[in-house]
Amino acid sequence: MENIVEVKNLNFNYGVAEVLKDVTFSIEKGDYVGLGGHNGSGKTTLVKIILGVLSSNSGDVFVFGQNVNKFKKWHKIGYLPQNISLFNPIFPATVYEVVSLGLISRKKFPRKITKEDEKIVDDALEELEIFNLKDRLISDLSGGQQQRVFLAKALVNEPELLILDEPSNTLDARTRNKFFNLLNDLNKKKGTTIILITHDIGHIGEHANKLLYLEKSVVFYGKLSEFCDSEKMEGIFGHESQHLICHQH
Repeated sequence: MENIVEVKNLNFNYGVAEVLKDVTFSIEKGDYVGLGGHNGSGKTTLVKIILGVLSSNSGDVFVFGQNVNKFKKWHKIGYLPQNISLFNPIFPATVYEVVSLGLISRKKFPRKITKEDEKIVDDALEELEIFNLKDRLISDLSGGQQQRVFLAKALVNEPELLILDEPSNTLDARTRNKFFNLLNDLNKKKGTTIILITHDIGHIGEHANKLLYLEKSVVFYGKLSEFCDSEKMEGIFGHESQHLICHQH
């Protein structure tokens, strides 16, 4: 099976503060990996290194078989950061314009949106039930609406690898369920590889087929079935937490 992401002996420090220590794992094509860990465990830092935003102190990261430092085909990756509020709140762009930016990375010069692209954007807006907001300024929307817009932007390019950092924080229950159903369809029907960062470890086992649990180092990485049957993991997580993740509670 093809490795989409491969991390070898990765170490990262912020100054003297150790964030990641000797992290090694690989993610195969079609995996749906739940990435868990406490605050400060290195989850978001790990993702930023995979995306080439940060450089490791030592170790190697390969994306689609190529060292991340040389990787150029970023259109293959969709990413939704945790804190979308960091974008300029008075950015003068409509919902349609923001979502259509997700298609630009795969285009060559001149980078123009075609009629076919317009339909793809419209379909993404419909999927996340924000088509009625198409012509609204992004700055005029609520936090939950903005989250759905950036989800649409991450999905519109039909990426082969989709990385989501706490994607459902500001979504209402109905939209959250619809979104996770959409992710499941992408993973099972289209073979999209997914990395989903979440603090809700009880929610991981409902969707993901693998669990990567970080506490600066890899505490556990493997199939959910392996985690659920592991006496070692029960000793680390405790009986109730292990069963919560496995939905045996």
